[in-house]
Amino acid sequence: MRFTPWATRLALTLSLSATALLTACGGSGSSSSAQVRLINATRSYPQLDLTANDKTVGSKVGYAAASDYSSVDTNAPTIRVQTSDTGTSISALSPNLTGGNNYTIITFGFAGAISSRLLEENVDAADANKAKLLIYNLAPDAGALDAYLTTAADCSLATETPLTSNLSGGTNSGYIVVNSGTFRICVTGYGRRTDLRLNIPAVTLDSTSVNTLILTASDGGVLVNGVTFVQKGAVKNFPNSQARVRTVAALANGGTVTSSINNQSMFSGAISPLISDYVTTSSGASTLTVQVNGVDKTFPAPTLTAGHDYTMLVWGDPASPKLAPLDDDNRLPTGAAGTADVKIRVVNALSTSGVGLNVGFGAIASNVAAGTAAPSNTTGSSASTQVDMTIPTQALSIYTNSTLALPTGSVWTFFAVPNTATTATTNSPVPGMTALPKRERP
Repeated sequence: MRFTPWATRLALTLSLSATALLTACGGSGSSSSAQVRLINATRSYPQLDLTANDKTVGSKVGYAAASDYSSVDTNAPTIRVQTSDTGTSISALSPNLTGGNNYTIITFGFAGAISSRLLEENVDAADANKAKLLIYNLAPDAGALDAYLTTAADCSLATETPLTSNLSGGTNSGYIVVNSGTFRICVTGYGRRTDLRLNIPAVTLDSTSVNTLILTASDGGVLVNGVTFVQKGAVKNFPNSQARVRTVAALANGGTVTSSINNQSMFSGAISPLISDYVTTSSGASTLTVQVNGVDKTFPAPTLTAGHDYTMLVWGDPASPKLAPLDDDNRLPTGAAGTADVKIRVVNALSTSGVGLNVGFGAIASNVAAGTAAPSNTTGSSASTQVDMTIPTQALSIYTNSTLALPTGSVWTFFAVPNTATTATTNSPVPGMTALPKRERP
């Protein structure tokens, strides 16, 4: 078995260069044409077309679906993936195809960061009562992942060994021989058994079959979705059914917060300001419990969308606290793998509107209303830069840091929060309010 890299060309400047991986295990053909199909694994384009030398060979391919195979001339083909509505090219490649062979093009990512992979479907069948499985991490926003194949009733993974480990974005496991049968697949963050990113309760691997599991990005950026396909065969969608939720305690006067979502604890008597870890829970209607200074508070329970991250912002006066459910975008900056971008969002948990943030003396956000989040913005990375959070009613910045490091590809949230300090400090020149910088990823 060998893996042969080949270069692709993207037709739009908004797209990332797609590095395609040609996976082959022997075999050849004498025909001047090959059979090619497209799988749409993008999160931004509900339908895609496939063209070869400007001829449409696959049309209106939906997410987690495949086009039929079509014959493509092996003599210097130019293959493009286009949006079905406008015909805009989002990926272009000129692969070396072998006549008589079958290929699947997998196009994935978000607008502005579209990539493609070419998988040659010419792998020898597994032995009887065995199956071959390739796991492909096509969710670069999720970071490195581990995958477990198990017959357990859940993904507790107390004694399980990963089938494959430390799969970074754009890499795969190679074909692994396993027993045929029906299994649960659990995907976690690298080296973190409890950091569950995807739970597929049942995947059937038939005797002698050759299978691929694609891990695709979620809208929140951390959880992943699954798409499987059999060599030259059917495609199945395994969307994520979970969401991630955390609490930010941002009450005045150091108010305390206890919180849980679907009976999973986030905080227990946390003193404001403080940020909890995310917990992974079921999507859909939820059960939210909140106590402020030990007193039960009733807030509308949020409906959680699968694949999303959320912040439950508990803010305001502890005597009459407020809850702001925020939808978090923890995807990496577009192009982070090859650029110096840093993504930053500002959340205002103060009772005063108009919060702004300057990074390197350039505006990242301004006029952020109380209890809301500004859209994420990007800036350049830096080993040491000036950061100032401002508010119109204050002569000084409420938070300042002249040496904050912003690493390439990192994601940040700056929370404007009340605190109990009565004297000015180096980072908080204005008593009673400050910023809580949180590096979300990586």
